[in-house]
Amino acid sequence: MFSISFGQFVRLTLVATGTYTPTYQHRRPLCMRTPTLVRTILAVIVAALACAAIVPAAAQRPVSRERTLFVSAIDNNGEPVDGLGPDAFIVREDGVRREVIRVARATEPIDVAVLIDNSQAATEEVTFFREALSKFVAKMAPGNHIALIALADRPTILVDYTDDTKRLSDAVGRLFPMSGSGMTLLDAMFETSKGLEKRETPRAVMVPVLTDGVEYSNHYHRDVVNALRKARAAVHMVTIGQFPHQEEPEGTRERSLLLDLGPKESGGQRISLLSAHGLDPAMQRLARELLSQYKVTYGRPESLIPPEKAEVSSGKAGVTMHGAPARGESGA
Repeated sequence: MFSISFGQFVRLTLVATGTYTPTYQHRRPLCMRTPTLVRTILAVIVAALACAAIVPAAAQRPVSRERTLFVSAIDNNGEPVDGLGPDAFIVREDGVRREVIRVARATEPIDVAVLIDNSQAATEEVTFFREALSKFVAKMAPGNHIALIALADRPTILVDYTDDTKRLSDAVGRLFPMSGSGMTLLDAMFETSKGLEKRETPRAVMVPVLTDGVEYSNHYHRDVVNALRKARAAVHMVTIGQFPHQEEPEGTRERSLLLDLGPKESGGQRISLLSAHGLDPAMQRLARELLSQYKVTYGRPESLIPPEKAEVSSGKAGVTMHGAPARGESGA
């Protein structure tokens, strides 16, 4: 690379424009040169200074990068709301509002991990589980992949991720409670999150269906929440029973904290049922919601430190929203 002085730059510019001829004249004092030459030199200096001022300003202008959220929009009856535009979505990152660029119907495939309570506490509910979950997997399987994980004693994969409706339905039909067993919800959610991290599907959802039996997990709720964030999996927690908060035993306390924070921090929701009789309609509403999500694209300024949290809320009365970031997008 070569370099020239500012004076050489001016002289070359004048030669190129035909204003300056490299003869003995260039050794004459500036005051003896023609007025046209003086004005040309001054114009070149002014232009160079203007460029020096403009370039840094342009370099400092923040560059916006597009990011994506997959968002559920439901009405007061829990049914999906259609026909929403960008003005209906309010996106914030760490409390800072971002511009929503465009909104479309989400058509990307979903990985759905269904975690099923088959502990002794679910003995009376298992019949309802079979009916509701068989319909749920039949509705969700086309175009998506579903895994079934049992929670009794230790997390157990009944069916790995597949779109084979028959395999899924057969596995649900063979669901029975395990006598004398407790539940391992936190362990299962942690391990399932780690498994989802390795998968490349744009959307990931975890659907635990559980009763308020005894919890025997070894993981803490904060470990599970952090794993969910890394996996970018939205948790839709379906609980059946009272679930009173207890300080003891430790597993039950940690589960209680996870029931509150897991859905909230992951962009999902908690569906609370007092009786298993309402499980089938609740699961059908959830299926309709997941199959009617929006793909919301918004702009984020470039930054060396990515935001910790992205949130979406509704700008339209009577509509509730929650959503999770698209998987596969870098954080920076």
